[in-house]
Amino acid sequence: MKEYTEKEILNKAEAYCSAVERCPSDVEAKLKAWGASPETVAAVMERLFKEKFLDTVRFCSAYVRDKYRFNQWGRVKIAQSLRMKGLASDEINAGLEAIDEDEYYGILKNLLKQKSKSIKAETDYERNAKLIRFAAGRGFTMQEIMRFVKTDF
Repeated sequence: MKEYTEKEILNKAEAYCSAVERCPSDVEAKLKAWGASPETVAAVMERLFKEKFLDTVRFCSAYVRDKYRFNQWGRVKIAQSLRMKGLASDEINAGLEAIDEDEYYGILKNLLKQKSKSIKAETDYERNAKLIRFAAGRGFTMQEIMRFVKTDF
């Protein structure tokens, strides 16, 4: 494996962070994979934050927006995923507040409508139970789910 100088590692990290929004824990893991010493990792991370290559609130907002729009995840699953990345609760909450409620509920409604077409159930009760289980698995709260399951979309 090639040995990198601190300057080379900083340049690689800046390029890595410039491509897309990155989570600090992901960047740290990448720095370690490149063979950076703990002191180098600390110095590079500090520099990346100072020069705004890394911003946890900005990362959270982008992550939340992408996950609910493209992966069609609910708040619970998104928050859990961000916690697993080692982010603080206030940063996660700031990201979750960026959710456009109308778009979010539209996604949930469409998910339930699509799933409803493919569900085989004897009764409405069984159908609703399957829809609730499906939406809960996607990370939507019971309150959000019940808003649409009670209606016929």
